[in-house]
Amino acid sequence: MNAAVETRTDRPGLKRRLRRGAYLLPSLFTIGNVLLGFYAVICGLEGDFRRAALWVFVAAITDSLDGRIARMTSTETEFGREFDSLADVITFGVTPALLAYLWGVRDLAPRAWLVPLFFVVTTATRLARFNVQAKSVDSRYFVGLPAPAAAGAICSLLYFAPDAAWRDWLEGLVAVALLLIGTLMVSTFRYYGFKRIDLRKRWSYRVALPLAAVVGVVVFSPHATFLVIALLYTLSAPATWLWNRLRHRRPGGHPPPSGPPAVEETARP
Repeated sequence: MNAAVETRTDRPGLKRRLRRGAYLLPSLFTIGNVLLGFYAVICGLEGDFRRAALWVFVAAITDSLDGRIARMTSTETEFGREFDSLADVITFGVTPALLAYLWGVRDLAPRAWLVPLFFVVTTATRLARFNVQAKSVDSRYFVGLPAPAAAGAICSLLYFAPDAAWRDWLEGLVAVALLLIGTLMVSTFRYYGFKRIDLRKRWSYRVALPLAAVVGVVVFSPHATFLVIALLYTLSAPATWLWNRLRHRRPGGHPPPSGPPAVEETARP
């Protein structure tokens, strides 16, 4: 009898402890995000830019998981949102900028460090703008290139050519990429966010074939595949905007959407 009473008494305390653990879980993924970004810089200092780029790719996956876990467990908080943004500035702003600088951008000019600095500033600006507009944009889209995608685009160049010495023009290409991608982050182009994809629902067996094809291509030529994927996503929003503008000029065309998307639900950067 006493044991049964003690069990019933302990249940509220156990639920509270489990609830606290659920709130900590997304933050653990965010900490892992920072850890991967910092370790990528260590790899860059050691001259292993291919491995550094891979860790940034893994960090981007980790960054997507903390938001999904927070939403699945209903543990989204303002602290978690701000912590995630600060972590993203380090992992997807400072880390790729430093890697690009160490990789070869520093050899372009005495003050070439200003180019990676521009990328860091635009990353911080993009994340700050997201926090301000978090409740006033359509969750299907990102306004401006997302920071993880921007970092992935820069690191895909470093992964494709980890040694800058064999092609001098690549250093200029990476410097231009830092400027263009940084500008896209603070632009108003709308990028599809993949937030509506529900991984818990049943998928048709027909999805297995294209998925297997993508995996096969990645295994066969990962360097070119990562670069092509990053390039396609980076250019997708400007290309869509240009297509809509051209279609609008045709007779009977509809005007393209302008400004941020309509209000729906909050999305993480």
